[in-house]
Amino acid sequence: MAVTIIQIGDRRFVLDRDKAEAAFAAKRVINGRRTMFFNILPLKYQWAYDLYKRMKANHWEPEDIPMQKDCEQWGDLATPEIEHWIIKMGIGYFSAAEGIVGDNVMHVVRELVTAPELKLVLGRHAHEENIHTDSLVYMISSLGINAHECEAMFEDIRTVRKKTDFVVNNSHKMRRSLDLTTRTNKQALAKNIFLFGQCVEGTQFFGLFGLILALYRNNKFPGIGQMFRYTLRDESNHIELLRNLLMDLVEENPEIWTETFRSDLRATMAEAVHLEKQFIQDCLPVHVVVACRLTEGESCAT
Repeated sequence: MAVTIIQIGDRRFVLDRDKAEAAFAAKRVINGRRTMFFNILPLKYQWAYDLYKRMKANHWEPEDIPMQKDCEQWGDLATPEIEHWIIKMGIGYFSAAEGIVGDNVMHVVRELVTAPELKLVLGRHAHEENIHTDSLVYMISSLGINAHECEAMFEDIRTVRKKTDFVVNNSHKMRRSLDLTTRTNKQALAKNIFLFGQCVEGTQFFGLFGLILALYRNNKFPGIGQMFRYTLRDESNHIELLRNLLMDLVEENPEIWTETFRSDLRATMAEAVHLEKQFIQDCLPVHVVVACRLTEGESCAT
C-alpha cells in the first residue's frame, strides 16, 4: 500500500495515498463529498485549520474576569446616567445580535459547507458566539440589571429595528435544504456570507464597541471592557474566516461572480454603512466620550 506523509506543525500523519488523494479531490466549499467519517486529513483549506487553532488558543470564559470594580462603579451615585445607558444599550443590542449571528453560522453556513475543516472552524465560530452571549448574562447578573429593560431599549429604537430588519430580511430564507446546484442559490449563500462577515460583524458592531471600549480606556467598567475587548478579538477572527470562505467559494464557483452580483454586494455594504451612520447619530452619545468632563488632576483619552 502506497502511503503519504502529512506534516502539520510538529505532528506527522501517515495516510493511504490513494484514499488521501480521493478525499482531497472530493473536498469543496459546497457540493463536495458529505461523509460522517473522519476525513479532515489531508487538509485542503489549511487556513481554516490554522484559524481554528488560533481561535481555540484565544479561548476565554466570562467568569474568569472580575466584576467587583464594575459593580462599585455601577452603584456609585457619581456615575453619570449616560454611562449606565451605554452599558444597557450595549447589552441589549448584542444580546439580540449575537443570537442572530450564531443562528446563521450554525444553521445556515455550517450546514451548507461540506469540507470537514470548514465545518470545524465554523463550529468554533458558533461556540464563540455562545461565549459572547454567556458574557452578557454574566454582566446582567453581576450588575443586577433588569434584562427586559435592556431588551425593551433595543426593541423601541427605530434605527436599531432597521438594522435588525436589514439582516433578517437578507437571511431568513437561507436554510440547510437550499439547492446549491443553481447559480442563484450559490449567489444567495455568497451574499449571506458577505452580509454577516463584512456588513454585520465587520461594520455594524463597531459603533457600540467603540463607546464601551472608550469607557474602558477611561477606567470605567473594567470587567465589561475586558470582555468586550476579548469579543472584539474574536470578531476579528470571524471576519477573516468569512472573508476567506467567500473567496474560496467564488474561486470554486466563478460563474457567480458577475458584475450584477458584485454591484449587489456593493449596494448591500452601502446600505449597512448608511444604517450604521443613522444608528450612531440617533443613539450613541459620542460627545460623552470625546468631551469628557475634566476635573483637576484628571485627563481623558478621546
